[in-house]
Amino acid sequence: MTTIVVVRKNGIAAIAADTLTKWGSGKESAKYIANNDKIVHAGDSWIGAAGGATFKIIMRDYFSRPKIKPRFDTTLNIFKTWQALHSALKDQYFLVTGSDKDDTIESSRFDVLIANPHGIFGVGAHRTVQEYVKFYAIGSGTDLALGAMYGIYDDPKLSAEQIALRAVEAAAEFDDSTALPAIVQTVTLKKR
Repeated sequence: MTTIVVVRKNGIAAIAADTLTKWGSGKESAKYIANNDKIVHAGDSWIGAAGGATFKIIMRDYFSRPKIKPRFDTTLNIFKTWQALHSALKDQYFLVTGSDKDDTIESSRFDVLIANPHGIFGVGAHRTVQEYVKFYAIGSGTDLALGAMYGIYDDPKLSAEQIALRAVEAAAEFDDSTALPAIVQTVTLKKR
């Protein structure tokens, strides 16, 4: 699967992701895959997806379209952007929606984290949108990354970028679905 993290600290937002792709028990590392970056650029936002490897290509295609005007500045605007994406997933990218008997709404089948000048956010598979104050993680290495960030976040010597990288490194050390190298992107936060 993957490990993706976002960190907000000292006026900087960072997003980091590992570079491993897995297909069942098979692994495709960055050593063999040229397009291993799981972080997609859309407007002033960086977006990392946990789910099928196809979702990063779908997001690159969808958000690069001239008529698409995504907004990632508030939780409500992110929700509206994701509702439009979900519709496109079904109509243009052939998403198999399927459902669990406990689902109350259709799943988009992947989770994302977002870092941009407005903050750090997450969108769940059912399009729940959260804004995070300090940090968060998604993917198979979530627990390891969250623990690492919790343990080092308050160290005044560490930047948002360093914390994000260390979190992915911790997940790669102990999670067999996460592997280095990690890729990180940063953005300066707007003052509120």
